[in-house]
Amino acid sequence: MFLRPFPLTRWAIVGFTSLGLSGCGSLDRIGDIGKPPDLSPVSDPKSQPGYTPVSLPLPAPQLGEHPENSLWRSGSRSFFKDQRAHRVGDILTVTIAINDSANLSDVTERKRANSESSGFPNMFGLETALPRWLASHSLSTSTLVSTSSSTDNKGTGTIQRSETINLSMAALITQILPNGNMVLQGTQEVMVNYELRALTVTGVIRPEDVTSANKIDYTKIAEARISYGGRGQLNDVQQPRYGTQLLDVILPF
Repeated sequence: MFLRPFPLTRWAIVGFTSLGLSGCGSLDRIGDIGKPPDLSPVSDPKSQPGYTPVSLPLPAPQLGEHPENSLWRSGSRSFFKDQRAHRVGDILTVTIAINDSANLSDVTERKRANSESSGFPNMFGLETALPRWLASHSLSTSTLVSTSSSTDNKGTGTIQRSETINLSMAALITQILPNGNMVLQGTQEVMVNYELRALTVTGVIRPEDVTSANKIDYTKIAEARISYGGRGQLNDVQQPRYGTQLLDVILPF
C-alpha cells in the first residue's frame, strides 16, 4: 500500500508560506493593502524605545551671580526675556540646506618582472657524471635552473555623488546638559498619495547659535543625525524582495 504524497506536500507548502508571510512584517503589509500607511502618533520623544539620553564629558557648570545693586546677571544674553528656545519642551526651527557633491577618480598600475638562472659548471667533479646519469636528456650544467616571473596589476575607481536637500522643520528641546548645551530632536512626516516621507533630526546645539528668529542651521548641530526617507508602495517596489536580500547576504558567490 502506497501513501499519497499530496497531503504532506500540501502541508509543507502551507508551512513555508506561513513562514514567509511571518518574516519582514509581511502580515502587517497584507493588512495595509488598499489603504495608505498610518502616521506615527504624537508622543513624548523620551518615551520612544530607541531614545537614549546624551552623556558627554562636560566642564563644571558655572552659575551666574547678581552684582550688588544690579538687575543684570552675569552670563545673561538679554536684559528682557529671551524668546529663543532654552528650556526642555521649547520648540525651535532647524534649517537644512545640503548641497554636497563628490567626484573622485583613482588609477593604480603596478608592473614587475623577475628573471633568475643558476648552474654549477664545477662541483667536485659531479658535473661530468651528471650527463651520464641523465643520458636521455639534453642537459647543460651551466643552466640547470632558470626561472622567470612577471606581475601586472591595474586598478581603477570612480566615485560620482551629488546630494541636494533643502528643508525646514521644527524640533523639540529634550534635554539640557550641565554646561548649558541643549539636545534637540524633531520628526516630521508627510503623506502624499500613499507615500509617507519622514524627516528626523537630532543632535546637540549651543544656545548662542540659536538666532533671534528662533532658528538654527544644521551646520551648527554637533553629533547631528539627519535622516530623510519614507515608506509606501513605490518604496516597496524599489527595494529587492526580502528573499533576494537574504540570498545576497548568505551566498558566497
